[in-house]
Amino acid sequence: MRLTTTLAAAAVIAVSGVAANAGGLQTSVVEVPAVMMDTPATGSINSGYVVLGLLAALVAASGSF
Repeated sequence: MRLTTTLAAAAVIAVSGVAANAGGLQTSVVEVPAVMMDTPATGSINSGYVVLGLLAALVAASGSF
């Protein structure tokens, strides 16, 4: 009788141990909801700024040689 009780107790402990780890030991993954940000509708870059930037780059490059 004592052997049966010991085996039953061992089986209960083994089953509870397996049930406790049934989900795995990894941390749970929390998904963050994506936030959509609308950018205001603005015009493109003024072409004058592009030309001025290219001129500045050419002047800087010619001065370094």
